[in-house]
Amino acid sequence: MAEPRIESMALHYVGNQANEEPMVLSDRLFALSEDMNSLLTDYFIGSFKSEARFHFQDDMGLENNRVYRLVSDIFDNPGMLLDFSRDIATHLYENCQHQNIKGGDFYVVQFSGLGVGSDISRAVGLFKTENKELFLQVEHDENGFDISPVEGVNLKRLDKGCLILEFEREKGYMVSVVDKTNSQNASYWVDDLLHLSRRQDAYFQTENIMDLTRNFVAQELPKQFEVSRADQADLLNRSMNYFKNTPRFDLQGFSQQIIGQPQVVEMFDDYRQRYEQERQLELEDQFEVNPTAVKKQNRLYKSVIKLDKNFHIYIHGSRDLIQQGQDESGKFYKIYFNEES
Repeated sequence: MAEPRIESMALHYVGNQANEEPMVLSDRLFALSEDMNSLLTDYFIGSFKSEARFHFQDDMGLENNRVYRLVSDIFDNPGMLLDFSRDIATHLYENCQHQNIKGGDFYVVQFSGLGVGSDISRAVGLFKTENKELFLQVEHDENGFDISPVEGVNLKRLDKGCLILEFEREKGYMVSVVDKTNSQNASYWVDDLLHLSRRQDAYFQTENIMDLTRNFVAQELPKQFEVSRADQADLLNRSMNYFKNTPRFDLQGFSQQIIGQPQVVEMFDDYRQRYEQERQLELEDQFEVNPTAVKKQNRLYKSVIKLDKNFHIYIHGSRDLIQQGQDESGKFYKIYFNEES
């Protein structure tokens, strides 16, 4: 299988137009040695950790999305990367209207050796480095040592990135995003420049059905039913075990196995409809469960009973081994176990 590598790269500087900073466009492609090619490929590609995927969109149609059109032009005419990269840089400059947006070096890169699953294809990357850090450079000769500060880019941190795989062009491609920015200007990279929305793939479906379930158990269910914290924790545990051990989600099976009671199932279905309407999305009744999304949600499924400020009870197993009661001394939980460690 071919290894990812950079086929060509254009480098420009895009300042903040609102602050009257310049835009500096290069008149030639950036020449890369083999070592630099390998270093930058690892830097750019290795920055994409999340499995969340996006696609280009526009309310008036994909052809009205400027970045989508220019990226398509690059795929169709790879020898004209420099010309199209200048157009993308200009589009970025025109969208740097907030005074808090930082200027930075802007890279437009053609990759080979990337793809979806076992299919190898091409990709276009858009990357912007905004923050420089100080590093110490130590040099020595026969007379001793010298230390001097050097300003540069930290290769373990990419400020903004967009990796577009040549896959499903008619649906807006498959796009991965990096955006390490502050909340004041968080929208301009994904929304103002790229106009992206989430692909409703298995990761998306798993993430949202698990988020919906967690919110339903913790917030909605107690509004209509008397539900103890132990019962909530048990329902969260059983839900998590379902997603961990079931390769394919099935709404009917999930409702029967986990939720059970017809009244609660009906309440869950109503909440699902409201969840979809509020977030303007559509959840499928059946889909492949994404293990990475399950692992991420596992951190949020807290099956913990907090008792005043004295005790926390973590419930990982059978609901039958914990009982709640009350006597003259107050409320209590009775817990059964075999071994203490």
